Amino acid sequence: MSESLKLNNYKRPELKLPFNGKKLLLHSCCAPCSGEIIEALAASKIRTTVYFYNPNIHPVDEYEIRKNENRRFCDQVGFHCIDGDYDKDNWFERIKGLENEPERGERCTKCFDMRFERSALYAHENNFDIFATTLGISRWKDMDQINRSGLRSAKRYDDVHFWDFNWRKQGGSSRMIEISKREHFYQQEYCGCVYSLRDTNRWRRKNNKDRIIRGVKYY
Repeated sequence: MSESLKLNNYKRPELKLPFNGKKLLLHSCCAPCSGEIIEALAASKIRTTVYFYNPNIHPVDEYEIRKNENRRFCDQVGFHCIDGDYDKDNWFERIKGLENEPERGERCTKCFDMRFERSALYAHENNFDIFATTLGISRWKDMDQINRSGLRSAKRYDDVHFWDFNWRKQGGSSRMIEISKREHFYQQEYCGCVYSLRDTNRWRRKNNKDRIIRGVKYY
């Protein structure tokens, strides 16, 4: 058992993959959202590979920080971490016309669809029968919106299922913060895309707060 699992004294109930699944592909958005989920899966001895596919993250240096933090924790726990393509041009094409949509609006749906469609495709091509995502553990996200997108993506393939487990329950969201502090994860201050960065800074200016300085804040 890794040091990170030993440091967390919480005794988790054992998890089981649904649909008689054997192998899980976990789409990860960032290390803070992934920490509790990865530890829970490792404690349950579920065969898991982490898939970091997030072409929405802007700019590229922010993407690299979040990817490397994610990989650092995977290495610590013993999970293989796959770096998906940073095909940002396709992402911008996908959300064209939705630049001024609010957070949790149609732009986010298109963003989830793109990331989960690629995750489901990777699962199908590489013999993963289950895929899931870490996005739903954050209270800033609409879990129903995320799960609808995941289920739509999985329906493209007969051999892939989406696991819509509620990672927030039984204190999951609180442990997410505890683990982030313990591991001193990079603390991003906006969702990831250029439009969330823009809108967060607009809100900060309106409320007399300093604009975001990327790459410096850690838990």
